[in-house]
Amino acid sequence: MTIASALLDEFDHEMYTTRALLQRVPEAQADWAPHPRSTPLGGLAMHVANIPSWAVATMTGAMLNLATPEGEAYRPPRFTTTDHLLDHFTRTSVNARAAIAGASDEAMNETWTLRAGEHVIFSSTRIHTLRSFVMNHLIHHRGQLSVYLRMNDVPLPRMYGPTADDP
Repeated sequence: MTIASALLDEFDHEMYTTRALLQRVPEAQADWAPHPRSTPLGGLAMHVANIPSWAVATMTGAMLNLATPEGEAYRPPRFTTTDHLLDHFTRTSVNARAAIAGASDEAMNETWTLRAGEHVIFSSTRIHTLRSFVMNHLIHHRGQLSVYLRMNDVPLPRMYGPTADDP
């Protein structure tokens, strides 16, 4: 079994679960945040929807530089509507799955680097980057998003098992 095929079952489950949560993001509460220093609900949801795009960057190049050639910082996509959020997530997750599925074990073991200009944030193998920087990162923020939704009385879908709203 290849590394890619071993990873895809987990990837598919996490994307299915993530979509079920993103579908419940209420547009009317997009600006809500639990604390002044917290990311607003809509921004957090868009971050979750965008994380799969990092798998494409991981699999198609040797590095990602968050600074543009003009020296401007990376600007993540912004939340506008729940439909836009879901469309964006569909694109990022479909493209990510294809990038992972097409990878050889050799490619999975190559080094990949995340930079901000000349500053190296980290370097690791692609498989480690997919597991930590993409998958675990998405799961972490999806957990945050579920708390935000609960605090706004939005019923939560099943994730790894039943919820109070979906027994």
